Amino acid sequence: MKADSRTRRQLALQDGLFLVLYLAVLGLVGYVTQVDHRQWDVTQNGRNSLTSQSRHVLGAMHGPVTVTIYAAPQDPRYGDLRAPIRRFLAPYARAKGNFDVKFIDPTANPQAARTAGIESDGEMVVAYRGRTATLQPLKGELNEQTFTNLLVRLARGPRLLLYLDGDGERNLEGRANYDLGDFGRRLKAAGFTLDRLDLALAQDVPANAAALVIAGPTVDVSRGEVDKIVRYVRRGGHLLWLIDQGSLHGLGPIADALGLVLPPGVVVDPAAVNIGAPPTFALATSYGSQAITRGFDLDTVFPLARAISARPDTPFKVSPLVEVAQNGWVAPGIPQGPLRFDRLRDIRGPVTVALALERKADGHDSRIVVVGSGDFLSNSYLGNGANLNLGLNMVDWLANDERLISIVPLPTRDAGLHLTRTWAAVISIGFAFALPLALAVTGVVVWRRRRR
Repeated sequence: MKADSRTRRQLALQDGLFLVLYLAVLGLVGYVTQVDHRQWDVTQNGRNSLTSQSRHVLGAMHGPVTVTIYAAPQDPRYGDLRAPIRRFLAPYARAKGNFDVKFIDPTANPQAARTAGIESDGEMVVAYRGRTATLQPLKGELNEQTFTNLLVRLARGPRLLLYLDGDGERNLEGRANYDLGDFGRRLKAAGFTLDRLDLALAQDVPANAAALVIAGPTVDVSRGEVDKIVRYVRRGGHLLWLIDQGSLHGLGPIADALGLVLPPGVVVDPAAVNIGAPPTFALATSYGSQAITRGFDLDTVFPLARAISARPDTPFKVSPLVEVAQNGWVAPGIPQGPLRFDRLRDIRGPVTVALALERKADGHDSRIVVVGSGDFLSNSYLGNGANLNLGLNMVDWLANDERLISIVPLPTRDAGLHLTRTWAAVISIGFAFALPLALAVTGVVVWRRRRR
């Protein structure tokens, strides 16, 4: 049939109208994708989505959250860290509109990295309402529980953490190897405000303190100062006490008030020698089920540790936190020469080196953590294992912040496809030969029919 000019004009008009409508639909789809972001997680258990706890935390944060990642385009050992970090943060950005993520190359901008105090490639600085906190993915800190807890710390605002000073204690803001300055810096990043407390001058321990830290005085603390600490504990105060080897330097009444037993001696752990450490570096072998260590299975190290236990008549509920030296012992002093257990003078392990104590006092929940190693959180040894993580857990528990959450990873069912050798061969031959041959035969048949 031969089309006349009118028919051709109608067909041309239809084609033009179709093209206009087609382009309009494409534009509309493009616009909708820009203004309305929707995604669906069809994985088992929604394991690529945030838990309800994380979404609740984000919903309670009124204001922008900025995450700055200092990562090189190509790390010599780990390659490009930016891609996995970007994937990890994507659900947070989808759940909160003003969640901003930016990357800085520390090799191209070293001054910015130094100003931010960056220690490792991929380190993240999270900022909210003028407060900042950091995460180090290369140390295993990049998971939903850790990141969401960091957001909780930023959202809760500053908390006052006091540390005893004036009697040669380890300083939470000091730079010496003996001090705890690196730990203090991470506490500040987590939202704590640090301040020294000299009880020779102060009337009492301030009631607004989230906790008091006592870290190894080197001279005797006066009885008047000790009495103030005991009163603080009895009226419901929270205390982190790091006890070194040797004398308690006047702090014995505090141990009596808590019902502690602090036998002399240093923990000897032969397992430490196997990893090239001194035998007086006690390696944690197990953790208690208390809130601080529940689900905590990372390695920690306690240099020059001492054993800690509690009397049966202690007024506190006692929970062992850390057990070390499964095959070690407590020796009267630092061993000299070959390691050998002496059953006449040594005490066989395992050894408890950290306790949590808890009781109700004046309507408040008094919380105490006692650790038999002052070096555990010192600048020299904070980076050993997960000492930092455990120390932060202790302070968080002492601060009585129940909003910190424990997120259980969503389980993934076994989605692997297990084939026998026969079925694997059948599928391989089918895709390599049978399917292409079937397509070729189909094409020939269609071609012959059209020719007819």
